[in-house]
Amino acid sequence: MAGQWATLAGGCFWCTEAVFQQLAGVNSVESGYIGGTVADPTYEQVCTGTTGHAEAIRIGFDPDVIGYGELLDVFFATHDPTTLNRQGNDIGTQYRSAIFPHDDAQAEAAQEAIARAQAGQGAPIMTSIEPLSAWYPAEGYHQDYWNRVGTRNPYCMAVIPPKLQKLRKGFAGRLNG
Repeated sequence: MAGQWATLAGGCFWCTEAVFQQLAGVNSVESGYIGGTVADPTYEQVCTGTTGHAEAIRIGFDPDVIGYGELLDVFFATHDPTTLNRQGNDIGTQYRSAIFPHDDAQAEAAQEAIARAQAGQGAPIMTSIEPLSAWYPAEGYHQDYWNRVGTRNPYCMAVIPPKLQKLRKGFAGRLNG
């Protein structure tokens, strides 16, 4: 099985992780931090908005099953790329919408995906394309959050089910069994 990586930031990593775990061809989803200036940041540090990191996910995927461009289409369909440094009630640079390409082909695909997303939006897309930088996995209690405890978390129950509904409606043929 061939494998590639995608790194995306679309607000709360609990929410984006829950979406991408549902897709056929996605082998792993890890929550973490990227794009900042502090080595080995903690969740508490990132939450202050002063480290420059984004809450993000690193997706391991099989390009023979799902393409990078398809992952980006899901990304744009399941978060609000038109708000700068904000997703719902989560406000700050740590919640920015950003794509971190792993190579030139991904950078080009990211530009194409932004153009596709922009064609379907009335407001400008605020998603940035940022250089790939050091990846720091989030603390263990953040990993697989929705599946482990999310349904008992009122925040998750308010935010994640609508994202999953958009996923099922727009990408039903791309979901796991």
